Amino acid sequence: MRGVAVRELLARARRGPGLRARLTLIYSGLFLVAGSVLLWATYLLTANALNREFYVAGATMPGPDVLIREPVAPGEGPKVAILAKTLVERYDSAKEQVLIDLLNNSVLIMLAVVALAIVLGHLVASRALRPLHRVTATARRLSESTLHERIALSGPNDDVKRLADTFDGMLDRLQRAFDTQRRFTVNASHELRTPLAINRTLLEVALEEPDPPEEMVRLGKALLSTNARHERLIEGLLLLSRSEQEVITRKPVPVDELAGSVADELAATARRRRVQVTRRLSPAVAAGDPVLIERCVFNLLENALKYNVKGGTVELAVTAETEAVVVRVENTGPAIPGYEVGELFEPFRRLQNRVGGAQGSGLGLSIVRAIVTAHQGEVEAAARAEGGLVVTMRLPVP
Repeated sequence: MRGVAVRELLARARRGPGLRARLTLIYSGLFLVAGSVLLWATYLLTANALNREFYVAGATMPGPDVLIREPVAPGEGPKVAILAKTLVERYDSAKEQVLIDLLNNSVLIMLAVVALAIVLGHLVASRALRPLHRVTATARRLSESTLHERIALSGPNDDVKRLADTFDGMLDRLQRAFDTQRRFTVNASHELRTPLAINRTLLEVALEEPDPPEEMVRLGKALLSTNARHERLIEGLLLLSRSEQEVITRKPVPVDELAGSVADELAATARRRRVQVTRRLSPAVAAGDPVLIERCVFNLLENALKYNVKGGTVELAVTAETEAVVVRVENTGPAIPGYEVGELFEPFRRLQNRVGGAQGSGLGLSIVRAIVTAHQGEVEAAARAEGGLVVTMRLPVP
């Protein structure tokens, strides 16, 4: 579970800022631009007003008193000029200081308001996107067994409400489709298993007759083999259908013990095919369904034994990592082109050089992939240069 959370955080980091962050940046950016324009306009208007009119109510200058009057008496011109120049300089200095103070105070106020706008924009964006978060959370929780969940968004009939209603309608259609598929699977299981079981019983009874003709024995064994193949095919299809459902109940599964049990079960098959099995089992506990995980290991090991060569080898390894339990099955066998390895996970896809003499339905690795995917794990295969295959399965830890 920790590994899934870490991978989700890394994926979010690669995707960049989310819609809420982008909306907050847009709101704040627009407010900053509008505030800057307003500040600049206020500054220009204030400066223009100060330059347009100049009134002096009174001034006190050091030195003897000078009376300014119209017209200026002879001999007083220089004193009046000096006084006027001094007043203008002081006015310009005061005006410049007023504009500087206005600019500084306005910038500080605007920065404070922009910070407030960022906080308010984040809150507004969060509230506006809350229905979308409900849609996302519901979609993440959905699986075949939880299709009954609905968003059921209330509120005004806006775009988000219509989106939620459309999503609920889609879930209704999906639930009906899955219910139909489930009923078909149950009915098909019964309808197909029953005649095959009857055929097997009739053939076994016929072969147990005293002194049956040799031709009938040969034909009966061939029919039993064909019947068994059909039964395996039906079981594989049903298991594949069930395996594609998400695993709801997860239990701690000792994969090393489970793998050892599977190896013991297939020991007779290994001896019959003259294949040596090497076990490298370290204590490892995964989270999932023990029956399905056992089926995965069984299919991997059975395939490694079936598609092998006489005197070949199989290595079954189980190791525990920080975020996953790794099951690795490596076997000798015919050479497989690397570009064809991916086809082995497709239903009914068996490579030509893996068929010789091996009886199978072509569903083994397909079932493995479906089960591992349902456990939110990973499985991959790689061809060995000297022939054979390496299949690695990774299952989440509790």
